[in-house]
Amino acid sequence: MNKEITSTQNSYIKELVQLKEKSRLRKKTNTFLIEGVREISLAIKGDYQVKTLLIATTIVNNDEIGRLITKMNSTVEIIEISKEVYKKLALRDSTEGVIAICNSKDLSLNSIQFSTKNPLILIAEAPEKPGNIGALLRTADAAGVDAVFIANPKTDIYNPNIIRSSVGCVFTTKIATGTTSEIITYLKEHHINMYGAALTASAEYQTINYTKSSAIIVGTEATGLSHEWLQNTTQNIIIPMRGAIDSMNVSVSAAILIFEAVRQRNS
Repeated sequence: MNKEITSTQNSYIKELVQLKEKSRLRKKTNTFLIEGVREISLAIKGDYQVKTLLIATTIVNNDEIGRLITKMNSTVEIIEISKEVYKKLALRDSTEGVIAICNSKDLSLNSIQFSTKNPLILIAEAPEKPGNIGALLRTADAAGVDAVFIANPKTDIYNPNIIRSSVGCVFTTKIATGTTSEIITYLKEHHINMYGAALTASAEYQTINYTKSSAIIVGTEATGLSHEWLQNTTQNIIIPMRGAIDSMNVSVSAAILIFEAVRQRNS
């Protein structure tokens, strides 16, 4: 018989609300929430360990949930929750009445292992908006990059808004975080060329050869890349602008640069 929770005032549910809202608690407990069948399925595909599954039985599609449960370890705890409890925990109304509590992964640079000798890496320095981070992860997944590094992160990767905006790509992409200095040191030690998107001392992006080990680095729209990056890049690169402005959304810029690298590698 599954455990059942119907009250939003239940102490365990209150803890989960805090886990959803507080980055500090996610880091302390090394756990986080995922909602939605697709996102949970992608987490399982990405070798994330699901600890607990909360199911709102009045909302769920039993066939979908049944298939989801068959993908999980038999030790996963299943708790039935009321619609009211689900709404308290869920970020959006359109998900299918299922929430998972998952163990987070080691996101240190040392955890990254490449399956190729010439990896292609996307690096974002100090991205703040979860929507932009999610879009960058979707781009990385679509292009099949070998890893995404977040330098000087402003929010933790398991922020529910990042999970939502990445539509689960946060689980299917190798991710590492670190300071700009740590990442630069890592790239130099692994002999990975650094191409920073910048307005100064730049070559047009399509003139660069990305077929060797390459990292494409993008900064924020407001301030661009830090001086530390600009002093250490192999070459700064620029997307020629034909209009009145000199910048684009960071995820759009990253997509243009990354897919040029992919095109070269596939040609």
